[in-house]
Amino acid sequence: MQRALDYANAHRPGELEELIRLCSQPSVSATGNGIHEAAALVEEMMKEVGLTTRVVQRPGAHPVVLGSWDGGRERTVIFYNHYDVQPPEPLEEWHSDPFSPEVRDGKLYARGVSDNKGDLAARLQAIKAYLAAEGSLPVNVRIMAEGEEEIGSAHLPQYLQDSADFLRGDVAIWEGGERNAHGALEMQLGCKGLIYIELIVRGASTDLHSSLAAIVPNPAWRLQQVLACLKDVANDRVLVDGFYDRVRPPTQAEEELLVRFPLDEDTYRRELGLTSFIGNLTGLDLAKKLLYQPTCNIAGIVAGYTGPGSKTVLPREARVKIDFRLVPDQDADEILRRVRLHIARCGFNDVEVLVHGVENPSQTPVDHPAVPVVVETARATYGTEPVVQPRFAGTGPMALFTRIGVPSINGPGVGYYGSRVHAPDENIRVQDYFLGIEHLIRFLDAYARTHA
Repeated sequence: MQRALDYANAHRPGELEELIRLCSQPSVSATGNGIHEAAALVEEMMKEVGLTTRVVQRPGAHPVVLGSWDGGRERTVIFYNHYDVQPPEPLEEWHSDPFSPEVRDGKLYARGVSDNKGDLAARLQAIKAYLAAEGSLPVNVRIMAEGEEEIGSAHLPQYLQDSADFLRGDVAIWEGGERNAHGALEMQLGCKGLIYIELIVRGASTDLHSSLAAIVPNPAWRLQQVLACLKDVANDRVLVDGFYDRVRPPTQAEEELLVRFPLDEDTYRRELGLTSFIGNLTGLDLAKKLLYQPTCNIAGIVAGYTGPGSKTVLPREARVKIDFRLVPDQDADEILRRVRLHIARCGFNDVEVLVHGVENPSQTPVDHPAVPVVVETARATYGTEPVVQPRFAGTGPMALFTRIGVPSINGPGVGYYGSRVHAPDENIRVQDYFLGIEHLIRFLDAYARTHA
């Protein structure tokens, strides 16, 4: 292993160039911009580090890139990543072109550098260093890089079915964790699920002069009624019948993790410009609510005129985008059915419901044998005690892996608390990228020597 670490340390300029190369290629899944070019680039990069590759393309879907190294080892590690990114808008809030990566003050700025191209590049470079220095890997490796994660991974179930044999493994290392404000690497053993819908309320056949508001219904007001039907804001409670029926409380082992590694509330409030959180919660109660309670969130709402100045208009249409974050053991399809039924029971049969994404929550047992390996190698890499959380509050298609028997751990990773994921000026610290490569080399070596 030491030869691999030395190789990685000696080749840092090239490792950074590879990350810049990957981030320079647009790959916006929401628009399709650069997706096929990005998939081709990822395959090329996999080949260059010594992996056997293939690109899988289903009709109407973005490509999935698969890479593997098989040396007949006892253990197989799966790496899940995605090469697609969020749209870069608003462009005016970036200090450099989002697809022209730029290093400033020790940080690399680019769309997708933290989510998730930095982690993908780090994993490829760790494999490259190990193969170059040792001639082989201590474990079998499988890498899946998909192109639809940022739009809900709608076709991933079919891709997983197509590649069932390829994805048989002992553990899946998910997208990647990040370092907190104290320098500790944070890793998670699960994630929340997601339902993303859009509600459309229509009124007159065209926008009207607002003087007609006395006799013509305004769809914006009706939309407000729909939203009030979905959530009791004062008590922060979703009103959908049966919404909380299958919410699983934390196990004793999971709660112990929350107690050992509480949320860094002060940093969160300072970074977000807040004086308090919902319900004035703090401590263990705040952590439990963040990770173990489902949510109903307004992601965007629009109706009528929202430009500069005034325009007296009665809009013909009102729209809202809503995301529901789900927790084990809620089932996304069941909750979606309940939401539709609830809207109808509230008397809003005329409201159109569009579904933009559905994903289930996931949870890996905290006592999985790979967990202490990730922890020990993180400690050796960063010199600080890593933080292991039961799950993260965001969403990814992790449940597709855990439901086929592949426990998943989010981390190692190359981001940090200021990475501005999904926001303008997304970035990572260059040093964290190099440390991420080192962590992965240590993990591959140590995991090969563990016994289940």
